[in-house]
Amino acid sequence: MTEQSKPRAAEVKRKTNETDIQLAFTLDGTGQSSIETDVPFLNHMLDLFTQHGQFDLQVKANGDVDIDDHHTTEDIGICLGQTIREALGDKRGIKRYASVFVPMDEALAQVVIDVSNRPHFEYRAEYPSAQVGSFTTELVEEFLWKLALEARITLHVIVHYGRNTHHMIEAVFKALGRALDEATSIDPRVQGVPSTKGVL
Repeated sequence: MTEQSKPRAAEVKRKTNETDIQLAFTLDGTGQSSIETDVPFLNHMLDLFTQHGQFDLQVKANGDVDIDDHHTTEDIGICLGQTIREALGDKRGIKRYASVFVPMDEALAQVVIDVSNRPHFEYRAEYPSAQVGSFTTELVEEFLWKLALEARITLHVIVHYGRNTHHMIEAVFKALGRALDEATSIDPRVQGVPSTKGVL
């Protein structure tokens, strides 16, 4: 098996006093997910992310949700970011950049990615409500920031407009999946690493 044909996949386990997480991620998947966490809304969003990015994702997570969903959501973002970074390897041949708009009924979200090895996060979103069911909407930012940090990517997320908070967040996760898929896809025209520095 050549370096290029090796599956771009990774697994991580993270156990703290607050959470216990096992996560496996494959970049070149088929949109299959098996997600078991104590945060139902996050389960739904991760399933959308996986299907729209054509990844494979398995997550089993238990956390201190009797306090709130913060630690579980944050730590899954950390674990997912770590597996994305590891699965990318040396990043040879990838497109590197992507910008994707996704509508969800009345809502419109945009996700822009640079697989840069320079973690940076910009977030422009104002939601009509602070909760979707039992899920606190501020945790979307927490999840995305930790993902960008651990994956070492530049990530810009903009929710241009919307009236339904669920629709707005759903558009974000669908756009995230599609943008990450595009940015990490192999372009046969790219020789080596897509940077004039010669390294990412």
